[in-house]
Amino acid sequence: MNYVHIVAVLAILQFLVFGMLVGRARERYAVKAPATSGHELFDRTYRVHANTLEQLIAFLPALLIASLYWSNGIVAGIGVVYLIGRILYWRSYMADPARRALGFLLTVLPTFVLLAASLAGAVSRHVA
Repeated sequence: MNYVHIVAVLAILQFLVFGMLVGRARERYAVKAPATSGHELFDRTYRVHANTLEQLIAFLPALLIASLYWSNGIVAGIGVVYLIGRILYWRSYMADPARRALGFLLTVLPTFVLLAASLAGAVSRHVA
């Protein structure tokens, strides 16, 4: 079983769910397309989705490249921290955007660890 691929698919599904939440918030708070603001709770939902895309762009390649050089289980475990971080980010941002720091840290730290692991693997090792 390739745990890294499972984490990658879960990250994409998480992003899509956040997108569906934006659609639901757009309807609930009567924010007509193409507007991207209009009600505070819609704005928060939209920002969580946008920030998740911003993080996903760095996370997915880092996850997949690191898995070429390092243990599938360890890389996937680091990826799970990212997934949990995104959930915490979403929950805290929706409750009070000022409290989003822990979720954000649990998103960016795994990404930086995976980027460092990818670079270290690429510089010092052959693909496993």
